[in-house]
Amino acid sequence: MTVLETGTEKLLVEAAGSVAVVTLNNPAKRNALSSDMRAALPGVLAALQADAGVRVVVVTGAGEKAFASGADISEFGEQRTDPAARAEFDRGMAAIGRGWASLDKPVIAMIRGFCMGGGLLTALQADIRIAAGDSQFGIPAAKLGLGYGFGGVTMLMNLVGPAWTAEILFSARRFSAAEALQMGLVNRVVPAAELRAAVMTLASAIAANAPLTIAAAKAAIREAGRSPDRRDVAKVDAMVEACFRSEDYREGQRAFAEKREPAFTGR
Repeated sequence: MTVLETGTEKLLVEAAGSVAVVTLNNPAKRNALSSDMRAALPGVLAALQADAGVRVVVVTGAGEKAFASGADISEFGEQRTDPAARAEFDRGMAAIGRGWASLDKPVIAMIRGFCMGGGLLTALQADIRIAAGDSQFGIPAAKLGLGYGFGGVTMLMNLVGPAWTAEILFSARRFSAAEALQMGLVNRVVPAAELRAAVMTLASAIAANAPLTIAAAKAAIREAGRSPDRRDVAKVDAMVEACFRSEDYREGQRAFAEKREPAFTGR
């Protein structure tokens, strides 16, 4: 087990083999995203991207009550009222968004308990979301009087469509795990006692696959989600071509012929 220094005890990163687990560790406040957590996240994501030994990232919340309950509301008066402070907050959130966008490795959100507001936005950054049956989802912005940014609305709408996005934002209510599954907000709902095993089994299976193929697929999924005039199809084509030129492609063929599991290196 390798532990990555994050600069704050509220953000923990551990890597076991090729799977890294990022834990939002603020359980006293239902893992609310405090200012020090937000400041540390871009550097953590950059370090995970640079670590060739990490093939899959799992993000979760500490304890059993929450994945993340959003930004720390106790900091709002200081950080989200004055225009200059709001601008600084927005710059920090944009840096986190760029960090997630630069991560070309698969990300799985392991969700239990509350997944609200900025916590839901964090879960939306993942490629795959697996939730425990006791999870709850929502965006309470309309009950707090704050504006919800266009980027977050777009991410949500691209996943669940305009009608569900409207109900989530307009009602500001909490949605059950079953409702989240129905609307396509999560991939799968499992019993709480089985959550970690289900996530880690999936993460290990993905990590055993060819990294270049996974990266090309993730890039293609991202570009497909953009408007046609903003898609970088040439980038995806180059990544696909790199797969065919890789040693992993030859290893995959050898393993198939020899009826054994392939040993991919990402080269």
